[in-house]
Amino acid sequence: MIKDITKAKKSIYEGAPLLVAVDCIVFGFDKERLKLLLFKRKVAPFMDEWSLIGSFVKVDENVSEAAHRILHESTGISGIFLSELGSFSNPSRDPGGRVLSIAHYALMRLEEQDLQAVANFQAQWFDVEAIPDLVLDHNEMVAQSLARLKVNAHSHPIGFELLSEKFTIPQLQLLYEAIFQQKLDRRNFRKKIKAMGFLEKLDEKDKSSSKKGAYLYRFNKEEYEKLMKEGLNFVI
Repeated sequence: MIKDITKAKKSIYEGAPLLVAVDCIVFGFDKERLKLLLFKRKVAPFMDEWSLIGSFVKVDENVSEAAHRILHESTGISGIFLSELGSFSNPSRDPGGRVLSIAHYALMRLEEQDLQAVANFQAQWFDVEAIPDLVLDHNEMVAQSLARLKVNAHSHPIGFELLSEKFTIPQLQLLYEAIFQQKLDRRNFRKKIKAMGFLEKLDEKDKSSSKKGAYLYRFNKEEYEKLMKEGLNFVI
């Protein structure tokens, strides 16, 4: 009887193999437009077609570790904002096998060195308004991550993960317009964001767009956390 119970317990781990993958939806901002990072798939099926960055989870790592590893191995990028989006588990989603994918979305400050770094890995940035057809269910992943980004940007300062350390108020507004995909009133936006009290005005100006220039600001994370404890209601 004892042997039979042991066999019964072992049987729940038997059956067809299920592979677990991680796919990363990587967003960047080039001071004007919101971008998505894609690369040409290097394996069959769908070899050489546009794809999100992804691979399988190893047996000795958790999903979060896999996401950071895969992102670094595929792009050279590390140390950026990365958050789990959700699982995609349709049994027929991948003709190559039974694969469950746990999607993550990432946000990064898009500097010149990052453009060159991803190019070295044969990856490419696309405007979010001009995303090509992607393999598998990757277009659905992108759509869901954009929806999540919009919701989170309304009530959390995650947008600052996409900006350079120093930025102007107009650049900040362009970012939120790119995320929300709509124009925002310039005067109301400036008044609202400055009234929150966590932007640090610098004694520097950005004169790239005019001789007069615009003052540069910096996001003060410590002040933001202090204000949140005091009841700050962050709403864009």
